[in-house]
Amino acid sequence: MQREGKIKGRVYLVGAGPGDIGLMTIKGLNCLKKSDVVVYDFHLNAQVLNYIDHNAEFIYAGKRGGHHTMTQDEINRTLVERAKQGKMICRLKGGDPFVFGRGGEEAEALAAEGIEFEIVPGVSSSIAAPAYAGIPLTHRHLSSSFAVVPGYEDPTKKESVIDWSKLATGVGTIVFLMAVKNLDLIVRKLIEHGRSPDTPVAVIRWGTRPEQTTLVGTLKTIAALVKEKDIRPPAVTVVGEVVRLRDSLQWYEKKPLFGHRILVTREHSEGFEPLAELGAEIIAFPTIEVVPPADYKDLDKSINAIEKYTWIIFTSRNGVKFFFQRMFGKERDIRDLKGIRICAIGTKTAQEVKKFGIHVDLIPEEFRAEGLIKAISSQRSAVSEKRRISEKLSLKGMRFLLPRAEVAREIFPEKVRELGGKIDVPVAYRTVKPDSHGKRLRRFLKEGKISIATFTSAATFNNLQEIMGKDAQLLRGVAIAVIGPVTAKAVQKAGLKVHIMPEEATIEAMVEAIIAWVTKQNKKVSGKSLPKPE
Repeated sequence: MQREGKIKGRVYLVGAGPGDIGLMTIKGLNCLKKSDVVVYDFHLNAQVLNYIDHNAEFIYAGKRGGHHTMTQDEINRTLVERAKQGKMICRLKGGDPFVFGRGGEEAEALAAEGIEFEIVPGVSSSIAAPAYAGIPLTHRHLSSSFAVVPGYEDPTKKESVIDWSKLATGVGTIVFLMAVKNLDLIVRKLIEHGRSPDTPVAVIRWGTRPEQTTLVGTLKTIAALVKEKDIRPPAVTVVGEVVRLRDSLQWYEKKPLFGHRILVTREHSEGFEPLAELGAEIIAFPTIEVVPPADYKDLDKSINAIEKYTWIIFTSRNGVKFFFQRMFGKERDIRDLKGIRICAIGTKTAQEVKKFGIHVDLIPEEFRAEGLIKAISSQRSAVSEKRRISEKLSLKGMRFLLPRAEVAREIFPEKVRELGGKIDVPVAYRTVKPDSHGKRLRRFLKEGKISIATFTSAATFNNLQEIMGKDAQLLRGVAIAVIGPVTAKAVQKAGLKVHIMPEEATIEAMVEAIIAWVTKQNKKVSGKSLPKPE
């Protein structure tokens, strides 16, 4: 992204929140979108990087489980160097940059070099993880104060920077970050300095994410429970009476799709929002990119003679967007569509048409070619003869325009011609495979972190196969949802099983089918075990 007239660099120290992408602030997202360079850590939801719609330099700073890809000095130096090159930089950090995030050190390094910077606070895991576990840090009847304390202090140090005598009994709720490895020491210190051994404790691993696990015990039992359940970092530990409220206030882990991470392989994830509302995390990995046609000749020819058509049929939102984009680009407007009837396949396509102030005459109940033909014929009958055509269907004298994708089924155009109609099918857009290596997706599949994969066309699946290579077979451990029989055939050809396919070929129907499938699977399992593909 080029910024004309700006040569002075600036650094935004941005908190990306604890994991749930919805907890990223609007200001943080705006800073991310306009940055030339993004320096990011491990403990954040990398999906947020998808919001950058221009070429930016991505620099991975690491910081995972004590293993750093870059040292702090190297990170500081990188920020300074890029800023001096006149770049706008987003230093993207998990949680909040000033809550044990070394944001203060980075800001000091920038200030020392006279580099402009801004701090964009983020939602700290110290607050978010307990909230997602149903634990308020303060409560009028239980706790009026809380403290956030680092839990990774070296137990071999002769003198602790933590005043345990004041912390143990002087604060209502204590939140320890990164405390799992030193939990034995922490509970011992708290009990030694006056905290009751029966004080409730919660350990929340991967708070706000599909993997969230919450373990509840007391100061005298929690260390043993953590070892027994093999709870590992990252985790937030909450000590205090407020932990008792989890029994009645837990909400996130009760959501119907909690624990599911759903792969979306289309370019945009619109339409999948109901899954997120029910607790699933959407991981976007587009395997197709929608672009204009390589040649506008046929589409321009149709637009130049637009008045000759009886019907314009839109089969997708992309068809609508790219058709009108080209039409308006040729200095035509909606007045040129006077007298032409509009058909939209599906409610979402119809909504896209309506954005241009155009009435949709027909949304067929059936999406197959035969149903569409019957619906159009009935419309013709109602308009011209005020009666239904009960005998052989005929489209004689009618002319159709079907702006569509470069690769599409020929069933409907062939049927129109069979019945005496004329139809033009210019390419309005095409799909290409984006340049993507799939490294993160491979890791997620290998670690079993994706439960459902969705494919809205054969191209989305075939492109994923090409990107993943032999690792595409990792999908054997995932429930596969497809939008229709053509997509299902592509999946089955690769030797994989289709678990979910809606009756109607729409995103809405696919989402409903996924919800129904998960509900059915949940009835077959007990406890919190995730449903597995059958």
